[in-house]
Amino acid sequence: MTTLTDTAALAAFCEIAARAPYVTVDTEFLRERTYYSKLCLVQLAFPGDGETDAVLVDPLAEGLDLGPLYDLFRDPGVVKVFHAARQDLEIFAIEGDTIPAPLFDTQVAAMVCGFGEQVGYETLVRKVAKGQVDKSSRFTDWSRRPLSDAQKKYALADVTHLRVIYEHLATELERTDRTAWVEEEMDVLRDPATYRTEPREAYKRLKTRNPSPRYLAIARELAAFREEYAQAHNIPRTRVFKDDALLELTAMKPRDIGELGKARLLLREARKGSIAEGILHAVAQGLEVPKERLPEPPRQKARDQINGALADLLRVLLKAKAERAGVAQKLIATASDLDDIASGTREGDWRSGWRGEVFGRDALRLCEGEIALACQGHDVKIVEL
Repeated sequence: MTTLTDTAALAAFCEIAARAPYVTVDTEFLRERTYYSKLCLVQLAFPGDGETDAVLVDPLAEGLDLGPLYDLFRDPGVVKVFHAARQDLEIFAIEGDTIPAPLFDTQVAAMVCGFGEQVGYETLVRKVAKGQVDKSSRFTDWSRRPLSDAQKKYALADVTHLRVIYEHLATELERTDRTAWVEEEMDVLRDPATYRTEPREAYKRLKTRNPSPRYLAIARELAAFREEYAQAHNIPRTRVFKDDALLELTAMKPRDIGELGKARLLLREARKGSIAEGILHAVAQGLEVPKERLPEPPRQKARDQINGALADLLRVLLKAKAERAGVAQKLIATASDLDDIASGTREGDWRSGWRGEVFGRDALRLCEGEIALACQGHDVKIVEL
């Protein structure tokens, strides 16, 4: 098991890998105590069955420059293959300002190929590569050195089995003429905006039932302060204050340290110093937002606006279409999408690209009364009206 710890060795491997049609990639990282993921290991493999076609790269090694790796990631002639790529790509986008391309995510491809929703890597290894993954090293501390042989073996398996999985899925997509479907799904992963957290948008992730614009303005300022503080100090946002404390502060609207001290859910460290000052400033800012600049409450779908019978029919149509196409239902449309359609919405990803071909067009036709659904044995059939 080769571990690369210097730039020259990494450059030599990447030079060879650049001649291959694809390279499989995985990472090991820690994020429990930081805002940004700490990259601890990169695993790489290209087609082959020898000892030199799969390596570990130690980004913690003194003096190692990942520049050659990022050059490989930018090489248009080599497909970069990941499984459930989102977190891996976020690391490379932030640390190296690089998003690997061309890109292939085997989890997405597996959903298109009928392996179910959010299929795990171990499942694909078992079903496609006919192998097993030793999970004993999964939750170890990847920042500690030296790495054990068990850790190295586990890490390498994440990219060696992936070669078999990728080749199988790529062949199946080509056979079913669905390569373009997966390519559509890669658009979000290739977009740099996917990996940027805008502090002033952070409040939209909060689960609040209060639709008051003023309440939302205070929540927006508090969430923005928390995000900026966490980023600047590279600590988890929950170490600044948790969501429940943020919502409590939004409701309390503390004006000074005395009022802030009455918060029940605030961590002790947040009741003084720069965090306390930031909280009070954020609350004051929220209270001062002019009426015309207050955030608009999220539009909630009233239950009485949803045609329940139509929503049920859409669920039947989606299930039938997904089973016929051999694609995971949630990849085509979510339960929320179906409720949107049943309440009159006619916009969404469900009606464009391959989703529109598989489901969206007939969903609209069903809403317009142009088709009906009927059972024939165990099958659901579309009846033209």
